Amino acid sequence: MTRVPFDEMQQTVKRAFVNAGMPEEKAEACARIHTESSCDGVASHGLNRVERFVDYLKKGWVDVHAEPALELNLGALETYNGNLGPGILNAIFAMDRATELAEKNGLGLVGLHNTTHWMRGGTYGWQAADKGFIAVCWTNTESCMPAWGAKQTNIGNNPFVMAVPRESGNLVLDMAMSQYSYGRLESTRLKNEKLPFPGGFDQGGQLTDIPEPIEETRRILPAGYWKGSGFAILLDVVSALVTGGLPTSGIDKTGKGSCGRCCQVFIAIEPRKIDSKERIERVIAETVQQVKSAERADDKDEIFYPGEQSLKKRKENRELGIPVDDRIWEKVKELAGG
Repeated sequence: MTRVPFDEMQQTVKRAFVNAGMPEEKAEACARIHTESSCDGVASHGLNRVERFVDYLKKGWVDVHAEPALELNLGALETYNGNLGPGILNAIFAMDRATELAEKNGLGLVGLHNTTHWMRGGTYGWQAADKGFIAVCWTNTESCMPAWGAKQTNIGNNPFVMAVPRESGNLVLDMAMSQYSYGRLESTRLKNEKLPFPGGFDQGGQLTDIPEPIEETRRILPAGYWKGSGFAILLDVVSALVTGGLPTSGIDKTGKGSCGRCCQVFIAIEPRKIDSKERIERVIAETVQQVKSAERADDKDEIFYPGEQSLKKRKENRELGIPVDDRIWEKVKELAGG
C-alpha cells in the first residue's frame, strides 16, 4: 500500500485545482479539505473526488470566482445564494456564519441554496465542534437512491451530520441516507473487497454485498429500509423550504452534475449558554463510557463512539502517510502537471 505525506498530497491537489482555473487561495482551502478527508479515512470524498471536481471546473458547473450572497436575515436565521461557487468554500462560510449567530443568540441557522457538492459532510461538523459548538447540517442531492419499494432512483441520498464538542475528542456522526454511499461502494470495489453487509440490489432484485452490481443498478439500499427512505424525503423538503432553493425534483433538471444547485442547512448551538462546561463534559463522558463498556457481540477489539475511528485514522495517517489507490494518485499527479 502506498502512503503519501499529508503536505505532499495537499500541495499536489492544490496544483491540480490551480491548473483547472481556481485562484490559488481558494485552491489551497479546497485542497486542504480533500486531504483532511482522505487523512480521516474518507478518500471517497477526498482524493478520489479530485478528478471529478476538476472536470466540473472545466465544464463551468462550478464558478471558481463566486461568493455566497445574503438573501434573507431573520436574526438567528439567514439564507444565502451560493451562486454555484465551490461547495467546500460555501459550506465553510455557512457553518462559520451559523456559529457566529449561535455565539450571539445561542442558536444559529444558515440556509444555503444554489450551491455545489460539499464533499465530506462531516467536515462541517468537525469545523463547528472544534470551536465548541453543537452542529447539525445536511444537504439535498439529485435523485440517486430509490424510495423504499421503488426500482428507479427517485429521491436524494441527502447526507446528514451531527457533532458534539468534547475536549478529548468530538463526537461526529456523518451518514448518508443509504446503507453505504456511492463513494464507499467505489472505494470498496477498488480494493476488490465486499461490503460488510448488503448495500443494495443487483439486476435480479436481490440484496448483495458486492459493490459492482449495485453501482450498475443504482439501487442502493436506504439505511433502515423505509426509515432511511422517509428520512431522505423529509431532509430534501425541509432543506428546500428553509433555503428557498430546489428540491431533488428540481436539481434533477439542472444538468450540472452531482449536487449542482443543491440546498444545505447548517445549524449551530452554543451549549455553554445553556449549561456549564463541566456538566457538558461530564454528560458526554458518561455517555461514551456507557457505550464503550458493553461487551462486544463479536471478536473485535472495542465499540466505538461516532467519530472515534476518524480520530484514530487521522493520527495514524499523519504519522505514516495517507493510504492511496495508486491509480487515483497517479491521475491526480497528472492533473497537477507532475
